[in-house]
Amino acid sequence: MIATTIGQAFISAYNKRFEKSLSTKEFFDEVYFEYFFNHSKYMQWITNSPFVQMKFGQKVHLLQPEERIEKLENLHHKISNGERDGSIAIGFPAAEEKEFATTSGLVTDIDFKTEEEDIYLSWIGGGLGIGVAGGYSIFLNEPEILLKLYEGWEIYRKYLNDPTLPNLKGNQINTWNGQWLNFAYSKQFREDFDFAKLCKQNVFSVSDKFIEVNTIQWNELFFNISRKYSTQTSIGYVYSLGQTNKSLGFYPFYFSQAKKIIDYYKILFGEQAALDDANKYESLFGVHLKRACELGSIGLQALEPKDLRKYYGKDSNLKLIKSSISQKKGESEEDYEIRKSNAEQKDYENIITFRTYKTWLLAMITKNKEESLEYTAEVAKALHEYKNCNNENNNVRKNLVQSELLATKSKKPFLDALTTLIKDVDESKLKIFKRLRDKVHLMSAEDFGYFVVLLKFDYAYVERERNL
Repeated sequence: MIATTIGQAFISAYNKRFEKSLSTKEFFDEVYFEYFFNHSKYMQWITNSPFVQMKFGQKVHLLQPEERIEKLENLHHKISNGERDGSIAIGFPAAEEKEFATTSGLVTDIDFKTEEEDIYLSWIGGGLGIGVAGGYSIFLNEPEILLKLYEGWEIYRKYLNDPTLPNLKGNQINTWNGQWLNFAYSKQFREDFDFAKLCKQNVFSVSDKFIEVNTIQWNELFFNISRKYSTQTSIGYVYSLGQTNKSLGFYPFYFSQAKKIIDYYKILFGEQAALDDANKYESLFGVHLKRACELGSIGLQALEPKDLRKYYGKDSNLKLIKSSISQKKGESEEDYEIRKSNAEQKDYENIITFRTYKTWLLAMITKNKEESLEYTAEVAKALHEYKNCNNENNNVRKNLVQSELLATKSKKPFLDALTTLIKDVDESKLKIFKRLRDKVHLMSAEDFGYFVVLLKFDYAYVERERNL
């Protein structure tokens, strides 16, 4: 199982980093067990394992040290006796006396011989899964990432043992791994962080009843890992362990493509804008992880911004209008300031959305070739001028641009509308529209889809700016 492979990669990296020569079992007893199970709060809950099988009257938080050692010995005994079901080996199928349970995944009738060392490795690897939103976890077989996750074990254990945090939930190691890795690779990371800092970064949610680790979105984690590994491609395994084991499979994670989006954002909107907007725009990128896996890789296409598809075709309604706020008669100064602040916040969010969509669309269009990043903005300006240069036919031209040219889903109706438009366009703009015709003609159907939506966004932005 893949957890065994991850465990082996980690042990090798651990012994090398700390100049040790621990065997797998020695690491399990001396390090893993001490972090995960030898406390009143566990870091991990493995259903039906010896660590969670309680005798009459036993409860995890009331176990004495000798009782926890007894459970460790029970695990050793089961492993040495050849038991290999999912309660003994992480990621393995559940078993019944005569056959595997119907809830088991990854089952085969091939008679594999599984060594005792592999079982311990599966536990260690299981503690290195990176939990993300959607109920899935990811294994990344990268030594430096595995060692960074290990650093997070100590921190999670420290918080679980902190007497000032009695309501902090245990058994969230995979969820913690995702949040820790995201924070450790983020621009917000500082060596002197504390619990309050992590709460501010939304690592934890705190209520009157309990404190728990929030689940990180895969796209946010993807962007932050890309800061550390900006040129790297890693193979990740996406899975879920629960009542039914699920495997989405192995996928390449193209971290360099997240870096490309960040670079484009800086070029388009400035270094400072990228810094100010980082947390906002990164959270807008990315489809659901399961959908991303269906695409075959985790990269540029999987980072498609949320809700972008609703702007394709005739049914889309795209308006980027800056709010015009003035105080109403009889309105108090306080109410006016609140309404003004809300409107300004909505305007700001609209601009962040526009920037996000434009960045991704440009990255998709230019992924295989060099293009001017300002080309669609130039065309959008020319379309705006065309629409407004003849007062008598403004409505006709507006309908041609917005309801025909920019509402098309395929090249032919776009070129038909462009043919109508070019008949009475100003001579100074002929070259722009001739070049547009040539570029669209040579585009693939996929690139055209991205191009026309990008053009629609740039046109809406020009309309917003010119109508202020």
